[in-house]
Order: sequence, then structure tokens, then C-alpha cells
Amino acid sequence: MVSFGREGGALFVDQYRGVVLGGLSPVHDALHEVVEWHRWLGSRENLRPVTGAANLGFLGLVVVGVYLWWPRRWTREAVKAVTLFRPGLGGRARDFNWHNVIGVWCAPVLLILTLTGAIMSYQWANDLLYTLTGNEPPPPPPAPAAGSPVTQGQRRPRAAAAETGRPPAGLDTLWARAERQVQGWVAINARLPQRPDGPVTFFIQEPVGWHPSPRSQLVLDPVTAQVVRWEPFAGQNMGRRLRAWVRPLHTGEAGGLAGQTIAFLASAGGSVLVWTGIALAWRTFRSWRRRARSDEAVLAPEPRQEVSAD
Repeated sequence: MVSFGREGGALFVDQYRGVVLGGLSPVHDALHEVVEWHRWLGSRENLRPVTGAANLGFLGLVVVGVYLWWPRRWTREAVKAVTLFRPGLGGRARDFNWHNVIGVWCAPVLLILTLTGAIMSYQWANDLLYTLTGNEPPPPPPAPAAGSPVTQGQRRPRAAAAETGRPPAGLDTLWARAERQVQGWVAINARLPQRPDGPVTFFIQEPVGWHPSPRSQLVLDPVTAQVVRWEPFAGQNMGRRLRAWVRPLHTGEAGGLAGQTIAFLASAGGSVLVWTGIALAWRTFRSWRRRARSDEAVLAPEPRQEVSAD
């Protein structure tokens, strides 16, 4: 699969004949749009701050909710009231029971989802993860100059091709060298440089069972195919290794099919919390309005009764 960047799409190519087999399916494109709306409401440039702020607000609601749901007395009845559904209830009592029970069971998962969402949304949260582990945060990628296509790959030092005049080694040679780096590799992703003399970076997924996608980074010289830098996943600092867990935890992939199912159920539970929370607020508002009208009726002066002399 050859990818042309975030907005450029991708093509599938036969690895033996070099024939283009086609692009991504309509289902993939539709799911990609769903992801775009989930991450920044369909507009990365304009609406990304909105989703980030909404995620922080949801995180605050989860933390405050745990405090409110926490039993004041750890008795059997108090614990049952917030952890078990009570059949036969209706109206406000039913909404209150559902809101408490679903909130208690979903809160741990929702806390993980919102915390990891904050790390992916905000640079300060990402840097805080590294700081708490005693590691220096990586520098943010430099923004290209206005009106210039210069990217991070173009800012790297020029490789040996510019100095020796030798032609590049070729993708086949570089790929074969990357395959030899890790025995039993699962997947390899190659990032080509913007210039022919730039180093070629390979992300190699290792066959490690305790992480869903343990990726090591290999940088090769494009002319000699020699290793410029090798960063195995196991040798990365604690900050980088924890950062590699953020996305799998956010999507549930860290737990395989079971983890994704739990994340799905917790997200569905969050939707029910929104509905029951609005219902409880609406019932409280209506009750307050009824009491206000009743008080107005009690305090209103009685009409005068006039008696005619006739």
C-alpha cells in the first residue's frame, strides 16, 4: 500500500509486477470520514479546539461524577443502590438509578478514554506524560514556512548522495535491509524522504505480544543502505513507551476484541448518561417551576369582596 499523506489517499500495488491494483474502498472512505468527525468535527484546521475542549469537559464530568456517586457510607444497601439496576422504577427514580449504575460501571473506562484523548489533543498534555516519567518531551514538528512546501524530512542533513555523487541504493535494497533488522517482523512501514538524498525511515512492528503494535524505528542511508539510527521499542524510554500505549488504550485495541467491546459499551453508556442527565435536569426544572407557581399562588393577595348597601 502506497500512501500519499493524510489527504493524498493511498493505492495498492502488486509487489511483484508493479501494477496498480486500485485505491481504497468506499467503505474505508466512509469510515475515514467518521474518524475525521470524531477527531475534529470534519475540519482539522478550524474545529479541532472544539473537540479538545469537549473532551476535557467530559473528563471533568467523569471525575466529578465519581465523587458524587461515591457512597457516603459503605453499607450493603448503599453499594447496591449505585451498582445494580432496580426493575420496576419509573420517571425520575428510574433515570436516577440508570444514571448512577451506568456511571459507576463506565467511569473507569471513560476516565481512560478521556485522559488518552487529552494527550492526543493537546501538546501540553503530551509533554506532561513525558515529564511525569522523568523524560524530556520530544520537540513538536516544525511548521513549514508560509508558501513553502518544506517539511520536517527536508530539514534533515543531506546524506552521502550529495557528497559522493553515487546513485541511491534503491527501495528494494533498503527494504531487504529493513527486513533483516527484526526476525519475524509483523509489519513494515517505510517513510520516503522529500529529497532523493534524504534518509529513509522504516517503522517495524515487532512480534511482541504485550503491546498491540510495538514499533521500532530504523533509519537507513539512501546510498549505502547502512544503519544511521536504530531505536528498538524495548530500548525506548518510559515516556515514549507509555505514549505508544495512548492510542491503543483510547480505541480499546490494547485489549484486543474484548478491549474494543468494553470501549464500545462504555461509549454507549456515556450516551445514556447524557440522556438520563438531561432528563433529570428537565424534571428538576419542571419541579422547580411548579413550586414557584405554587408559592406565587399562596403569596398572591385575596380579591376584595364589596358589599352593596342595597
